[in-house]
Amino acid sequence: MLVGLVDLWLAGNYLQSAHLAAMGLVSYILWLIPCLFGAVAIGATAMVARFVGAGDRAMAVRVTHQAFLVGSVFAAVVTLFFGFLGRPFVELLQLPDEAANLASFYLMVLTPIIPLMMAEQVGIACLRGAGDTLTGFLAMSAVNIVNVALSAGLVTGWGPFPQLGWVGLALGTAAGYGIAGLIILAVLTYGRAGLQLRWSHLTPDQDLIRRLLRVGVPGGVDMTAIVLCHLWFLSIVNSLGVLAAAAHGLAIRIESLAYLPGTAFQVAAATLAGQYLGAGDLHRAARSVWTACLLGGVLMTGAGAGFYFGGEWLAALFLGPGSAEAHALTAPLLKIVAFSQPSLAMSMVLSGALRGAGDTRWPLAFTFLGFLGVRIPLAYVLAWEQIDVALFGLVIQGYGLGVIGAWYAMITDVIVRSFLVLTRFLHGGWKWVKV
Repeated sequence: MLVGLVDLWLAGNYLQSAHLAAMGLVSYILWLIPCLFGAVAIGATAMVARFVGAGDRAMAVRVTHQAFLVGSVFAAVVTLFFGFLGRPFVELLQLPDEAANLASFYLMVLTPIIPLMMAEQVGIACLRGAGDTLTGFLAMSAVNIVNVALSAGLVTGWGPFPQLGWVGLALGTAAGYGIAGLIILAVLTYGRAGLQLRWSHLTPDQDLIRRLLRVGVPGGVDMTAIVLCHLWFLSIVNSLGVLAAAAHGLAIRIESLAYLPGTAFQVAAATLAGQYLGAGDLHRAARSVWTACLLGGVLMTGAGAGFYFGGEWLAALFLGPGSAEAHALTAPLLKIVAFSQPSLAMSMVLSGALRGAGDTRWPLAFTFLGFLGVRIPLAYVLAWEQIDVALFGLVIQGYGLGVIGAWYAMITDVIVRSFLVLTRFLHGGWKWVKV
């Protein structure tokens, strides 16, 4: 998350509005690419956690090898896709030409690093399943050290660095993610948390791969669908102009500060639920999830209060003196999203627990229902003044609230999905899922 915030701050203070709008789209792409490996990462976390909980480290190691094998195939496909279709993908999202050119260049620089991004995601997922969250923290700390040093230096021309502007921003980010992937590969080759990669053992085990994908594919599709629906939602915002796109991208990045405690306790809930289910302790599995939900909810609600009362200051922190219009539009968005933070916390933590238990199909269904049934149609109605329904030749009158209306649709979706996930968790079917 901090990689995106640093890049956003540099774009907002040293570059132009078009760069800020492009950075908003790039932020989603930096979110999308790791999610494309979610099918492997989610399956790996769930299975490693179950085997570790059951005391079978040898099977946990075997799962780790299969996860890297499948992840390598996914990485090759994703790399080829963005290598050949990156520009059309960016154009599909309706950014104005200048911003689209900038986003396409950034993606071109990032594409060769995608295999190392896979190694980072899958390796950290396996280690989390084994109960080790420290290694991922250290690896991502290295990402940020490299990114801050290179991106800041290359954008501003500080010290010995040449002043490369947007080019430097892309190079710094790519270098940071590349370093993280290499660190995770080195750690697992040496051995950590009872897991060790031996390259001679990277041979396919069809039964384990089938089990891995049976658990992971619905979860991976869920994560990817979330991002793709976010991109659809982003295309609605982008169609409102550069100012709306820039304000939306900045507000989303600031809101991501609240994702930190949510993500942290989501990881804790997934790991503990999986390990306690593996040990056959259903009571402690549920208790650990409720504890994570309470702690994450308290912290994210506090973050929401910060957005509501400090939105103007937070927006100003990332914008230079020439961005008064973007600042005026960003602050109200933060006030709107403040009210959804308790629901977002519950949705994140409980969804993580369901995935950690291997119950990945229900969160997928809730994702499609929330986005396609609530957020996207409501965003069109609230944001646009007129909606052309091409299939039926109709023109529907909208409310024309712009990006403000789109954000009302967003928080409505979050609240609806949080109650759906809560209902599934209270049902208790997740306790009996086999992985």
